[in-house]
Amino acid sequence: MNAVVLAILVMVTLSLARVSVVFALIAASLVGGLYAGMPVGEIIEAFNDGLGNGATVAISYAVLGAFAVALSRSGITQLLSQRAIDRLHLDEGIPHRKMIVFALLGILLAASVSSQNLIPVHIAFIPVLVPPLLKLMNHLKLDRRAVACVITFGITAPYMLLPVGFGSIFLHDILLANLNEAGGALGLDVTPGMVPTAMIVPIGGMALGLLVATLFSYRSKREYRDLDLAHGDETPAQAAQHLKPWQLGVLAIALGGTVATQLVTGSMVLGGIFGFALLSVSRVFHWHEQDGIFTEGMRMMALVGFIMISAAGFASVMQASGEVEALVNSSTDLIGDNKGLAALIMLLVGLFITMGIGSSFSTIPIIASLYVPLAINFGFSPMATVALVGTAAALGDAGSPASDSTLGPTAGLNADGQHDHIWDSVVPTFLHYNLPLIAFGWLAAMTL
Repeated sequence: MNAVVLAILVMVTLSLARVSVVFALIAASLVGGLYAGMPVGEIIEAFNDGLGNGATVAISYAVLGAFAVALSRSGITQLLSQRAIDRLHLDEGIPHRKMIVFALLGILLAASVSSQNLIPVHIAFIPVLVPPLLKLMNHLKLDRRAVACVITFGITAPYMLLPVGFGSIFLHDILLANLNEAGGALGLDVTPGMVPTAMIVPIGGMALGLLVATLFSYRSKREYRDLDLAHGDETPAQAAQHLKPWQLGVLAIALGGTVATQLVTGSMVLGGIFGFALLSVSRVFHWHEQDGIFTEGMRMMALVGFIMISAAGFASVMQASGEVEALVNSSTDLIGDNKGLAALIMLLVGLFITMGIGSSFSTIPIIASLYVPLAINFGFSPMATVALVGTAAALGDAGSPASDSTLGPTAGLNADGQHDHIWDSVVPTFLHYNLPLIAFGWLAAMTL
């Protein structure tokens, strides 16, 4: 068995057994590295070298978590949720529950799509927007697995299809550039217009998965408890009772300023710090509480950060082992001259390569350098090659335990501790997105 396959199986098995994903990634790194013949010292060195790649996102999440808890502690989230519950008469029965549920899911989908293109803040909006909506979701008895599927689709599909915002980076700066670099000497010439066109069919598979998740799989009611997200001298409900109009204005400025600061500076850390600092001086909570609130917010996001850091270390070990290229080469021995089988094997191997790394942006250079010569050798057209490489890389974002596309929804939906990362985010998105991506990616490769 290839070391990468073994490592991924170890990680997935431990994660499904409810072992911490951080532990699972570290254990999988050791197992995969040892199986590949690497000395323990070399494994540790490679793992440590990769840790820094996830540190920036981890600290960004931690600071945004602090800002999200500060917003909750101000009482504004309690106030808005209660007003929505009262005006929709959710405590008196829900005569139009389905309409309200789909309206809420539509808003979350629009916000997720906008975060990739219109206001490119990526997953930074989730810790701020989603926790305030949890109480409303509880009264709607909305299954949070459906919400996780909606958000994951919204932060994954747009950059794979629309060449603006993060989509421009993924489709043009990374995918197009690496395809032409890997295939230039072999006669492959991919134009900018080909890339989004080739991804239409795979994204169609994801859209089908989204419809199945929201209309069938998770349409039933699910019970959750109303829990406070932050603690201090007062509960959020008590704080909401004496919010002054000028403080509401400060809260609005803090929200807008956080987004604006991130867009101007390109730093989620500075955006979160700006928002938290503004709330600290607005007296929406007592000055002596700010250290505890900041710490509580960072603690809420700590697991997400450590998973991202560990995933970067795992990816470094797998690349240092040299087993990624060996996995692709060994797979070609099984294919023969069967073009359909070649497309399927390439997608399945891509799934194993990207599941542990968890980032399509990071895996494109690896996938393209290995897959382009294979695709040309089997006679795939340039459009089919784009679909194969783009879909294989996207499998790492949709449904991986270490992907920010699943960690992001978990960060927001688990703010009150009632949403499991593996069983409520990873498994639903894997079933509804990864499986259709493989099927529709294969279809695109065979028809384009």
